Amino acid sequence: MIVPLGRALTAAEAPTLAAHGLTMWGYVVLLRLRTMSMRTQAALAAEIGADKTRIIAVLDQLQRDGLITREADPADRRVNLLALTAEGRRRCESAQAAIQANEERVLAGLGMASADVEGFLRVLQVLSRAEADSFTPHTSSPDDSSPEGDLPASDLP
Repeated sequence: MIVPLGRALTAAEAPTLAAHGLTMWGYVVLLRLRTMSMRTQAALAAEIGADKTRIIAVLDQLQRDGLITREADPADRRVNLLALTAEGRRRCESAQAAIQANEERVLAGLGMASADVEGFLRVLQVLSRAEADSFTPHTSSPDDSSPEGDLPASDLP
C-alpha cells in the first residue's frame, strides 16, 4: 500500500523538480544539507541512505549549477565539506513550496475531512521518523516466552 503511494508521489514530484532544474537525488541532497550540522560527503551519504561513491555525480552537477560548494576540510584534506549556496537554498525552498502546494491540492481533492487529513499527515510524520530496523521483521529466539513467538504475524489478533 505504501510503496505504490510512494512511487506515485515521486512521479508527481518529478515535473516540479525538473521545472526547478533538479533531479530527485539532487533535491534530497539539498533538503538534507539545509539541516545537517556535519557536512562531509560521507556523512551526507549516510544520512540519505546512499553509497558515498554513487552521489559524487549528483554533487558534481549541483556544484556545476552553483547550488552547493565543496571544499577540502582543513583538518583532513581527503575529506570534502559541503555547503548550500544562497541559490541552492532558494531553489530548494522554491521546489519544496511547489511540491507542498501540489500535495495540498491532491489532499483537498480527496474529499476527506480536515481532521482526517491532519491525522494522516501525523501518521506519515511518525513513519518518516521511525528507525529503519523497526520495519524489519524480527524472528523469535527459542528463549522467547511470548505466546505469539511461534505464530506468523498474519495469525496475530
